[in-house]
Amino acid sequence: MPTLLEAQGACAGYGEIEVLGGVDVSIAAGSITAVIGSNGAGKSTLMRSLAGLLPLRRGSIRFDGVDVTARRAHQRVSDGIALVPEGRLVFPDFTVAETLRMGAFTPRSRKGWQPRVEKMYELFPRLRERRSTQAGLLSGGEQQMLALARGLMSLPRVLLLDEPSLGLAPAMADEVFTALRAIRDQGMTIGVVEQNVYAALSIADTAYVMEDGHVVRHGPAAALIGDPSIRQAYLGL
Repeated sequence: MPTLLEAQGACAGYGEIEVLGGVDVSIAAGSITAVIGSNGAGKSTLMRSLAGLLPLRRGSIRFDGVDVTARRAHQRVSDGIALVPEGRLVFPDFTVAETLRMGAFTPRSRKGWQPRVEKMYELFPRLRERRSTQAGLLSGGEQQMLALARGLMSLPRVLLLDEPSLGLAPAMADEVFTALRAIRDQGMTIGVVEQNVYAALSIADTAYVMEDGHVVRHGPAAALIGDPSIRQAYLGL
């Protein structure tokens, strides 16, 4: 599968602290690519850099073969790169329906937004039931579904997810991962950072392992999930 989004030699950080020390990551079109690693490895910083929320100090970001390193976050959303951030960050006073409408804010995504809302309700039936409810009154799992649907409303070509199962009950986390498979099967390209290593590797096609701001392993997710060193370090097996 051709590469859709990639970081080449990406270096980024905060203040005097450099978190990413030259990271190469490729996300293939139509696939799920997982990035795993311990806390502080640089996974979320990588997602923020891909989305344009954190500028690179060195290196480049390419999207569909075009260098987008200098493009800001809102421009990358217009290009087709959407980030669902850690903690969901839904506006608590907006209803589900208002949040979905807000997701289609780019010129490219405004056309046909109403039929797209219906598709979101088909993908996440709970949201249809709660469409008049304020986002702040939803459960954590429902908020995560809403954040995913809000991201999809922008008509992305690649969906980046930062810790989608964080703080969710196991049953609700399973629903989220099932939805991600369904979204991928519909042709969406997904990059996901996830602390639940087993779940991430179970749904991913390709995976990268990060340590201390560097990629130390990468390959087919099925191979990594069976690797004894990965199982011992991240799965406790």
